[in-house]
Amino acid sequence: MKELWTLDPEVNFLNHGSFGACPRAALEYQGELRARLERQPVQFFRDLEGLLDQARFKLAAFVGADGDDLAFVPNATSGVNTVIRSLQLQSGDELLTTDHAYNACRNALRWHEAIGVRAAAARVPWPLTGPHQVIDAILSAVNPRTRLLLLDHVTSPTGVIFPVGEIVRLMNERGIDTLIDGAHAPGMLPLDLNKLGAAYYTGNCHKWLCAPKGSAFLHVRRDKQAGVRPLAQGHGMNSNRTDRGPFRLQMDWIGTADPTAYLTVPFCIDYLNQQVPWPQLMQRNHDLAVEGRRILCKALGTPPPAPEFMLGSLAAALLPDSRAEAAPRDRAFWHPLTRTLLEEHRIEVPVFSFPAAPRQHVRISAQLYNCIDDYHQLASALQDQFRT
Repeated sequence: MKELWTLDPEVNFLNHGSFGACPRAALEYQGELRARLERQPVQFFRDLEGLLDQARFKLAAFVGADGDDLAFVPNATSGVNTVIRSLQLQSGDELLTTDHAYNACRNALRWHEAIGVRAAAARVPWPLTGPHQVIDAILSAVNPRTRLLLLDHVTSPTGVIFPVGEIVRLMNERGIDTLIDGAHAPGMLPLDLNKLGAAYYTGNCHKWLCAPKGSAFLHVRRDKQAGVRPLAQGHGMNSNRTDRGPFRLQMDWIGTADPTAYLTVPFCIDYLNQQVPWPQLMQRNHDLAVEGRRILCKALGTPPPAPEFMLGSLAAALLPDSRAEAAPRDRAFWHPLTRTLLEEHRIEVPVFSFPAAPRQHVRISAQLYNCIDDYHQLASALQDQFRT
């Protein structure tokens, strides 16, 4: 299905997990929306409220939520920041996450440092033998000062599915709210946010749903919505409308922006389902990621760092330790081996120094445009690198 995407045919693209990739048909649909926007901008924004409602309720049905409990945001990082900055905290309170968390979201926890709020990280082992290690690490880090747990659904650096259902239940029993960073989950894993019961959940649509860049959502449990404020206040804060609640009025309209990425989400849900029905698509991508990891582990002679059942459409394979003490940080997303694989082998794939140099691993993705030969090519390139 490579021809359905606009990806460079000369590059073996194994990094869908970083920013996704949008199918050609979805980009064309977004282009039609943009043309409509520019043909009559004022009328488009008059119609926007209804268009957003339709898009939200379509997305809500896909993720197992009520459309009134969702708000579109540009990305999951914005969703995390929206929640963190809305919290009413006091000096001595603590916000907890894990050392597998996405760096930008760990930074978001530091917003309240000026008033004496502490950001802490539970140390989850890597490699992992099972979900119990995640649960044990988090429970051992919880204390009477813990006010909120920020937890990845699928970790970014290690590509592992965390047991969010069990952890949310345990936190709810302790009176601790949970914010789930589900950046990778929509389109990778079946979701039922109402059943999950987390206070907050944010997820990207531009990754595994393959929607345009700048489309994500924030789900806020009904009892928490009164305390959530957008990152920037717009007209909704002092609106006298009574047909919509404050959460809807404040989150849906902040100011002029291009909303077409949000409005393309329903198209992407239906379009991918037409190619391969969603349950089979998720299973296909999981199976391909698992097989790709097997190929890499065999070629490298390294053990799998996590059980197969903790994988979705991402998988990590351990690499020999790096020769340098630490990877240079002069370029974002640019581990030296990532650069070598792209420039010398035309393979786009991320390499992480994790938990710290010299330990490192490669993280592969699997999407409909990938096939098994892609991973054999990567395995051969890595063998070449570590022979020298």
